[in-house]
Amino acid sequence: MSLAASAAVRLPGLPGLLRRHWPLVPLAATVLFLLAPLPAGDASASGKVGPADAASLLLALICAVQALRGRVRPLSPLGVLVLGLPAVGLAVATVTAGDPYAALPGFVRYLQVFVLAPAAVVLLVRDAREFRLAAGCFVVLALVQGAVGVVQYATHTGASYQGEDIRAVGTFGPGDVMGMATVVAYGLIVATAAALAPGLAPRVRRIAGACALVLVVPLVLSFSRGAWIATLGAAVLVMLLAGIRRALKVLVALGAAAVVLVGGLGVGSEMVAERLTSITQVSSAPDQSVTDRYTMWAAAGSMWRQRPAAGVGLKGFPAHRDGHSSLGLSSGSDTAGAGQAYLRQPLLSPHNMYLLILSEQGLIGLTALVGGWAVLLVAGLRRYAAGRGIRDCGLVALGLLVWQLTDFLYADIGGPSTVLTGVIIGLAAWWALPSPGDRWAPGSGGPLPEGPAGR
Repeated sequence: MSLAASAAVRLPGLPGLLRRHWPLVPLAATVLFLLAPLPAGDASASGKVGPADAASLLLALICAVQALRGRVRPLSPLGVLVLGLPAVGLAVATVTAGDPYAALPGFVRYLQVFVLAPAAVVLLVRDAREFRLAAGCFVVLALVQGAVGVVQYATHTGASYQGEDIRAVGTFGPGDVMGMATVVAYGLIVATAAALAPGLAPRVRRIAGACALVLVVPLVLSFSRGAWIATLGAAVLVMLLAGIRRALKVLVALGAAAVVLVGGLGVGSEMVAERLTSITQVSSAPDQSVTDRYTMWAAAGSMWRQRPAAGVGLKGFPAHRDGHSSLGLSSGSDTAGAGQAYLRQPLLSPHNMYLLILSEQGLIGLTALVGGWAVLLVAGLRRYAAGRGIRDCGLVALGLLVWQLTDFLYADIGGPSTVLTGVIIGLAAWWALPSPGDRWAPGSGGPLPEGPAGR
């Protein structure tokens, strides 16, 4: 018997599995391609098309082909509105910009992240099994990037922080210090939701709980205050939705892990304590990074007041920043370490997604984008409260969405991990806006669309 025939005997279901789920291969690649390290010193990688971006575009292309063949889930009218309306706001902000040509790259990026990627996820993910596959990719990505970050801290090969190369940044480098913190937080939320979800096998819940505890370490060593706050808020929501008794168990486990890691082993204890204290000092004694953020927030508000309807145009914040900023704004932030020499990074955004949208797209863009996110959150919570659907998927979707919406208070899009924002919005929309053709069958693993895709 040949080697190929022998493999076919051992894995009889693999060809059928690939045939059924092949459209989701680009979705998994969109997440897992972020494991590829960035070239050392490439601080400008956020403005380039990376492997994950290419995979997301391939995902959108496959979705378009499958839609022409009638092999996607139909969208409800509300789904069409929520997923399609942002494109209108983006088009208005582009054509009304002072330099529409300069705004065009921003239009393409926003369209990719907030329209194409979410729509592709909603249309191609057919059941709970495929949803779990996509969510599991986030955990794999988080574990690998987190492991790299812990090694960076232990060996002093991370990004520079308070004069030492100890900040965990994974493969993203010091030019994108939020990259590792973001993907680790995503994985932690998915793992926490799976650990608490009713209906999953006990073994799966135990493994997920262990992954969540492990991921706390690299998240702490990222020294990212915004990621800590967003993770805490999302985790609390997931625990409350899962039930008080389950939540208490997780809180006890997390508390014990914190005592062992920070108190017993001294994992960054002094610096972590100082970073936590700085959260309460953002108004009384802010550091320069906080001062810069306040200044850019004020500049964004000033831009919006100048053009309240459509904003200054996509990619217009950097060009208008100095004309709306006070003298308290510094020239940039310092980055070094993790294989990169010292570099001064310019401040090109307000580090608040809502203010960035308001300043560049005005009330039209803010209503189209943020209004849609609010609809997803409310509809998702209502569906979970009503007990409809498979609840582990609801916990994951709501946890990730709340994390993203909270993090947008302190950050905006930028960097290679930005493409994951589109995947998260797509997963949230998949849960919150079920297709009118979905049906639930015993053992189906979730919604199955009527027609060729569900047969």
